[in-house]
Amino acid sequence: MIFRHVLVIAFTAASVAGCTTTSGGSSRQSTGTAVGAVAGGILGAALGPRGGGRIATGVIGAVAGGMIGNAIGKSLDDKARREAELAEYRALEGGAPGAPVAWKSDRYYGTVTPGPDYERQGYARCREYAHTIYIDGRPETAKGVACRQSDGTWAPV
Repeated sequence: MIFRHVLVIAFTAASVAGCTTTSGGSSRQSTGTAVGAVAGGILGAALGPRGGGRIATGVIGAVAGGMIGNAIGKSLDDKARREAELAEYRALEGGAPGAPVAWKSDRYYGTVTPGPDYERQGYARCREYAHTIYIDGRPETAKGVACRQSDGTWAPV
């Protein structure tokens, strides 16, 4: 039973790792996606409620970790990660198409630029996005597509 839960989370993490593209095609960024997705999945599963809720929490954690994990290339501190995740949510949920939503922490800063809303089979609302994070003054950009889930979260597709 536990093996099946781990398998579901691992599959989700692997799926997330293949969902976005990066400028420059850095393997470090691809690794960041996989590490972020796996870490988010493990943390979500560990902290989630017992039973089926742990699987759902793990899957949500894997998706959130993967969305931000791709763009970082290097480890962001906790404050930067929270600021970046909040900017992603604000941009996807209510940002004007093409208008960047900025975020900043002590050491890092960036922008999330959403595209227009559109419908996709199985989803009521989807958006393309570009998340640029400045690390040591150099931009690293991840592009992808996220769709709004029934629980209000956004997940890469």
